[in-house]
Amino acid sequence: MSEKQQFASKIGLIAATVGSAIGLGNVWRFPAETQTNGGAAFLILYIVCVLVLGVPVMLAEFSLGRGGRSDAIGVFRKLAPGSLWWIVGALGVLSAYVILMYYMVVTGWTLEYLVQSVDGALYSGIGTAGTEGLAGLFTERMNDYVGSTWSPLIFTWIVIGLNIVILMGGVQKGIERLSNVLMPVLFVILLLMLVVSLTLPDAGAGVAYFLDPDFSKIDARTVISALGQALFSLSIGMGVLVTYSSYYPASTRLGRTSVIVALTSVLVAVLMGLIIFPAVTSFGLDGESMRGATLIFVTLPEVFARLPLPWLWSALFFALLLVAAITSTVSICEVPVAALQDRCGYSRRRAVLTVLLPLTALSALCSLSFGPLADVKILGYTIFDFLDMVSTNLLLPAVALGICLYMGWFAPKGLLADELSNNGSLRGSATPAVTFLIRYLAPLAIALIVVFNYI
Repeated sequence: MSEKQQFASKIGLIAATVGSAIGLGNVWRFPAETQTNGGAAFLILYIVCVLVLGVPVMLAEFSLGRGGRSDAIGVFRKLAPGSLWWIVGALGVLSAYVILMYYMVVTGWTLEYLVQSVDGALYSGIGTAGTEGLAGLFTERMNDYVGSTWSPLIFTWIVIGLNIVILMGGVQKGIERLSNVLMPVLFVILLLMLVVSLTLPDAGAGVAYFLDPDFSKIDARTVISALGQALFSLSIGMGVLVTYSSYYPASTRLGRTSVIVALTSVLVAVLMGLIIFPAVTSFGLDGESMRGATLIFVTLPEVFARLPLPWLWSALFFALLLVAAITSTVSICEVPVAALQDRCGYSRRRAVLTVLLPLTALSALCSLSFGPLADVKILGYTIFDFLDMVSTNLLLPAVALGICLYMGWFAPKGLLADELSNNGSLRGSATPAVTFLIRYLAPLAIALIVVFNYI
């Protein structure tokens, strides 16, 4: 078994963990949820859920990872030997791998759009399309890009290759070094895009919509959506936080780290709202234009097409999205990579190749589900949608629930308190409150998410 690596610095540790949390969910899912569920009313609910639910569950994963000093499976093998709790960790590894199958494809689309923005191909012909025809033009362009056979595959394979190169560097020279560079880049691009968006005509209307709460739209489903968004946006339930925290030095303050990661994730979501809502409302685009792939690959290119130098703003946006996606894919890949190193004694190189090379074929199936394999259905879902459904609605909640139950009720006595207080050296760790939330509120909330997904 290889010697357990650790992050080299506090900044690198925070940057890597923040990078794992900030991903496509902050851009792809958050605006649509906010638009549907009352603007700032949903934002307020989301922030409350992050702080009241997300942070305690994150602390449970951090404590489990650092306390066990192993991969997502190994922490249970070490802390609960002879029990079946290791299945929770195995589901985390499975969850991560299932997510990678389609996340790599979406990241490949993002890279393709970045390239098409830089070389101008994405905006060719916009002069003849006219303002009214832009939506149709970019919809057709998205369908052509996504639905073709080879182009999405090539870009997906490039993304997988980038992940291989980064992960080969290990924790310090690969993951930490990448995060130290890309996280500042992400925030610089965010601020540039924010300035552009807020200076658009009638941008104030978009800001007002985003920040003006409509509490009439708040109901049980809205609360469940906010809970789900909180868990999804913090990378909870996929083994990432357990794996990364196993690399934390003993001196790391888990409470402070969790709050920084949570608030940074919220900050990115708010900044994306302040970028997207003014940009969309400035040009009179409707709510349907803010949903998922339509927002990213149709609506925002349409917005950029109405600005001077559309290729520049488009390139900046897709560079931002690519940075968020790459830091996420690297963190998700690390879950099965660490499992192979710790469980099977694989070298770093062998573990990385064993995890990522099969993804070239598995991700290809997901990509082709928008083209030649579009008619292939699993329980009525395309391959892509089926994997998304299984991971988001089943595996992630199951893992998060299992970790809460274990850390709240079955973990070695004093483990949570020792980890939160760094073995008694820190005061004010709020262990009783965190324990209460992990034992009672978090399992109830996660169970409600699962129930509401199927009624």
